[in-house]
Amino acid sequence: MSQPSRHYSSEVRDEQARRTRRAIGTAAHDLFLAQGYAATTIDAIAAAAHVSRRTVFNSVGGKAALLRLALDWAVAGDDEPVPLAERPAVKAIQAESDPRRALALWVQMIVGIAARVAPLEVVLTAAADTDPAAAELVAEAARGRMFGATEFVRLLASLGGLAEGVTEQHAADLCWSLMDAHAYRLLVLERGWTGAEFAQWLSDSLAAVVLARGTAPG
Repeated sequence: MSQPSRHYSSEVRDEQARRTRRAIGTAAHDLFLAQGYAATTIDAIAAAAHVSRRTVFNSVGGKAALLRLALDWAVAGDDEPVPLAERPAVKAIQAESDPRRALALWVQMIVGIAARVAPLEVVLTAAADTDPAAAELVAEAARGRMFGATEFVRLLASLGGLAEGVTEQHAADLCWSLMDAHAYRLLVLERGWTGAEFAQWLSDSLAAVVLARGTAPG
């Protein structure tokens, strides 16, 4: 008779731990944006999250781990423990048989990610200049983008969607470069483009170079 009670208690503890982690991650994200990486302290994050300094370390870790968490949540859009590759947006792209629709869905996903990651870009760059762990995080993120770009281009190739003379590597390099939130930050956050205008430019730019003739989005 005690088994259900123990299971319930475990679920309650798990949910409490998740709420604590969410509060810490949100506090770190907001302070990084407001103050920068170097000026943000663990004590300040703990105070903003209404937890102890020790809880911050036990729940997430040091500043580099907190920056990683902020980036992971920005990429995913939430704190659900579901890898990006298993999320509905990626599954929808993988299920497409039309290169035009696959590109449109991919661009939609990439722009959504860029909108969330772009505000963190300055923080990430500054952190990488002073913290080796943060520098590795930036390098790891670049490798992750290359993996995602390569997988997407392989899908286009399997659908016969690559333009004649364009290699998978060349196409992946182009996709990888345009996936970086830097372009979104420059054009949308600094130059005032709308998200829709940026998405259209990204789609048109890739379609013109990567897609086979007759498959460019209309």
